[in-house]
This record gives sequence, structure tokens and C-alpha cells, in this order.
Amino acid sequence: MTRSPCIHAKLFATMLASLVAGPAFAGPTLTLSPAVGHPKAGVNVSGTGFTPDEAIDVYFDTTDTQLVFADDSGKFSARKLKVPADAVPGAHWISAVGRKNGDGSQKAFTVRTDWPQFGFDERSKRTNGFENVLDTHSVRSLDLLWKSWLGAQTHSSPAVSKGIAYIGANDGKLHAIVAATGVEKWTAATGNQVYSPPTISDGVVYVGSLDGKLYAFDAYTGALKWTAPAPGYILCAPTVANGVVYVGTAGRTVNAFDAATGVQLWSQLTGATVFSSPSVVGGTLYVGSDDGKLYAYDALTGAPKWNFATAARVYSSPAVANGTVYVGSGDGKLYALDTAGNLVWSASINQVYASPAIADNTVYVGAYDGNFRALNATTGAVLWTTPLGGIIPSSAAVANGVVYVGSTVGRIYALDAATGAILWSALDGDVAGSSPAVVNGIVYVGSYDGNLYAYAIDGGSNSVYHHGATPPSYATLHPDFSLKLAH
Repeated sequence: MTRSPCIHAKLFATMLASLVAGPAFAGPTLTLSPAVGHPKAGVNVSGTGFTPDEAIDVYFDTTDTQLVFADDSGKFSARKLKVPADAVPGAHWISAVGRKNGDGSQKAFTVRTDWPQFGFDERSKRTNGFENVLDTHSVRSLDLLWKSWLGAQTHSSPAVSKGIAYIGANDGKLHAIVAATGVEKWTAATGNQVYSPPTISDGVVYVGSLDGKLYAFDAYTGALKWTAPAPGYILCAPTVANGVVYVGTAGRTVNAFDAATGVQLWSQLTGATVFSSPSVVGGTLYVGSDDGKLYAYDALTGAPKWNFATAARVYSSPAVANGTVYVGSGDGKLYALDTAGNLVWSASINQVYASPAIADNTVYVGAYDGNFRALNATTGAVLWTTPLGGIIPSSAAVANGVVYVGSTVGRIYALDAATGAILWSALDGDVAGSSPAVVNGIVYVGSYDGNLYAYAIDGGSNSVYHHGATPPSYATLHPDFSLKLAH
């Protein structure tokens, strides 16, 4: 069979048109990895579809941060951009604009700071080093953003991640609450009261219960992923590090579970009930016990390394900073040990059941006598003392020069970290049993009155909480001709 010459003619015309037109051009596109992060985080920025061999300015909001060049295919490979330290929470925009013809692309980047564990991270320093909204001036304008009824008293402390605040309550449930509005997103039932503060890691929230089980729930939906029996009820917060969940129990044990499956990896006896939440640093787990000792274990195997005896129970969760372990005791002292278990210093400050917070070579901790203190982290010298009244079992949170703590007089306080001056306080229920978390310019704390409270500047009406809904126009993006080629 012969083909029609007409078909050959049509095919040739199509090919010729394609050659003349060249390849389809979709315009520049940007890729960000990741697209969410905290201030000072690194973001990999790459692009395609630019004019070959042209100079390209990369902007964070309207600030020109980098100069890159497209290759002969119009691409530029990943370049690390550092998120500015003063980038407030919310949507920001990363733009790449070519200098030859002004072609460009924009992608949203969300700035967010989370408080995912009781101690903020596995070192348990209880310091949010990325907070940039609340400071010693703006904290004076804190007002109630919302309060959310939990259905029962809470002894738990909140953790906040990806826009959701999590807290346990005496109704036997873990509550997930939209952090911006206070609306309950979901609840998940356990077999008994939940004193344990929750911990969030990789989309899973872990929490212990007085039923003697450790639970893992999907952080977004509340669906149960697994449960693991523990030898005794759980009062303390789990700590997650390197894919392992560590938790103490009333059965005089410290336990390690696989975070993905709940399979127990190891268990070790202490001398009494463990109220202390573990800290994990450099392959070592540190935890206090009601027998008055601070224990150190190999985090991978559970093998005991050493223990240090105080003269009374250790409820306090240890904090680790700069090669030193800080922990309080019911014997009236705060201790600093090196990571081999040797005493560096001790300070007599009255009974300490709260966990210390560490920031800027300073240890912050409340005591049974109602006084809150700051001590030099190197020497143990008391820098200042502020009387708050009542008892202070609440563990402090430190963020951007401000210390937040609750007291049994029913108040939450904000103190100047440098001087101890009271900058702000609020009377809402009894917040002594709950330790605050500071996230995205909002202070979260639970109360014995059965509510989770959230405080924000001007009650949340301040413009700082409504940032960056739309991208900047290209007319506002001005290249910095002093920039040198980024490598």
C-alpha cells in the first residue's frame, strides 16, 4: 500500500512549525525545600525556566538576599537561603527575578516556631530561641486570646506543633485544639487520667496515661497508631530522640520504645517512681527518680552509666546545656553536674520540684518557698530573686529575654530574664501544675480550672498575627547590585 503524498506534506509542515516555534516555554518556576521553618532556618531555593545564562536576584519578602546565575538551560541549582532572624510567624514570600527581562517566580514560605516537647527539645532546656514577637516591651500588652474548656482539671502542660496545641486532662483524654482559635479539633481517649504532657514528632503525638500505657496518635486526626504497656502509670512527659520514645513510670522504670511501632527496646529499674521527664544528649539519657537520684543510661542500650544521689526526691526534669546537667531536688538544692556525673556546683535555694530552664548562661527555676530565681550557670551564684507567692512547681519557659512561669496563687507571670522584674501577670484559675509554652508570639498554659489558656498581644488583634497574606508586587523588588555571586 502506498501512502498519500498529502499525508507526507502535512507531516512535514507540522515538523517545520515545531522547529520554528521551538520548545514550549512555561515560564520560571521556583522550588523551596522545606517550605516551612523557623527564623534563622536554612531553605534550599532552586529554579527552572529562566532565560539561559542570566543573573537572577533571590528575595526574601522585598529584601534581595542572593545573586545566582541560570545555566544554559535556564536552571539554577539549589542555593541555601537563611530565613531572617526577625521574620515573624506567618506567610512570607521568596521571589526569584531575572535581570535580563524581569521574568520571575514567587513561592510562599511559612515561618513557624513550635514547642513540640515538654522541655522544648530533647535537651529539655525549655527555651524557645526562635521567638521574635514577644519581648520585654510587647509582653506587657498580653491579653486573653481564648480559653478552651477541656471538660476536667488538667495537670498536663501544653505542646504546640503545626498550628495545633495538645494537652491531656483528667477526663482521660488527649485534647487537640486549634492554636489560633481555641476550637477543639479532636479528642482521643485513654484508659485513665492524663497527667503526662504530650510530645509531638514526625506527625505523631505521644502521651502517657494513668492506665499504665504509652499512646501514639496521629497528630492531625487523633487516630490511634499504637499503644504500649508500661510497668506502672505514667506521670511525666515522653521524650523523643532519634526515633525512640523514652518515658519513666510509677513502676520504678525508665523505658525506651520504637517511635514508629511501639515495640519496647529496653527497660531499666530506678529506685522509686519516676516523675521526671528524661533528657537525651550525646547518646546518654538523664532522668531523676523519687529515690533522690539522678540516673544516666546509655540511650541506645539502656545500660547504666552512673547515678548521683541527692538527699531527697528528684521530681525535676534535668536540663542539659554546654556539657552540664542541671537538676533540682527536694533537699533544697539545685545541682550542676558534668556529663560524667561529677558535681560542678550546688546552690541552696529551697525545695525544687520544677524543672530548670537554661538560656544565655543562666539557670531559671522556681522553688517551694514561692521565690523564682536566676543563677549563673557556670558558678551557681544567685543573680536575682523574685517572690511570686505560693509554691512554684510550674517549670519556666524562656523566650526572647522573657521568663514565663505559673504559681499556686493562680497567676501566670512574665519576668524580665535579665532583672527578674515582673512585666505582666494574669489571674486565670490555678496554673501551678501546668508549665507554659511560648509559640509564635502566643503563651499557652493549662489550669486546674479545666481550661487551656492562650494569651496574645492585644488579645490577638495586633497586626503581627496577620502577616503576609499576598506576595509582594514585582515593582517593589529592587536588585542589590552590590551582591556577589552566591555559591
